[in-house]
Amino acid sequence: MSSSLRQVKTYNKSAISLKNILRDDKKKMRLILLISGILLVTLSLFWPKNTPTAVRQTDQPEIVSFAQEPVIIDKNLLKERSKKEKEKQPPVRIVIPALEIDIPVKEAKIVKGYWEVFTDSAGFGSGTAYPEEMGNQVVFAHARKGLFLPLKNAKLRQDIYIFTKDKWYSYQIEDIKEVLPSQTEVIAPSSESILTLYTCSGFADSKRLIIRAKKIL
Repeated sequence: MSSSLRQVKTYNKSAISLKNILRDDKKKMRLILLISGILLVTLSLFWPKNTPTAVRQTDQPEIVSFAQEPVIIDKNLLKERSKKEKEKQPPVRIVIPALEIDIPVKEAKIVKGYWEVFTDSAGFGSGTAYPEEMGNQVVFAHARKGLFLPLKNAKLRQDIYIFTKDKWYSYQIEDIKEVLPSQTEVIAPSSESILTLYTCSGFADSKRLIIRAKKIL
């Protein structure tokens, strides 16, 4: 028998055997698993080493989350306050009825050019205006349940109430926007009596949601 004839017979036997396997569901599944295993082994031999995720990301800018950092302040807020100003009452609670926000507020100190950020309350930016005076009063918190997460649903003309130890003050939302963390002008001093709420927003907390409200006399 010639070698070519033997090859033809071997090919025919292989073809018949493959057809029989494909007709049998169990054998078909085993064949699929075998082929899959071979492919995975082959890929592992050529896949780049030391890759922490399925997709290697190179030269991508690091996104710093508001949940991982304090809030950078406007440099104009570093001026020393007088003794009289320091005696004014800071906010201790913020309430936004339409968003079901009712949380405590603690004064956030400036540490190396940044405000502290609290995990259990909102922060009142030290150096910003007190509720009783003219200027920009800044209150911020994480975009988490129980804190400022509902701010994403804020609408114009909604009411905000700020409470101090002895008084309460009423504000109404007049502007809603997103900015980059570097745009600190939104929390800079102002000649108007305004309240600025600040929290994280955007993909991977890459932006800041700014709610600006005007005091209602």
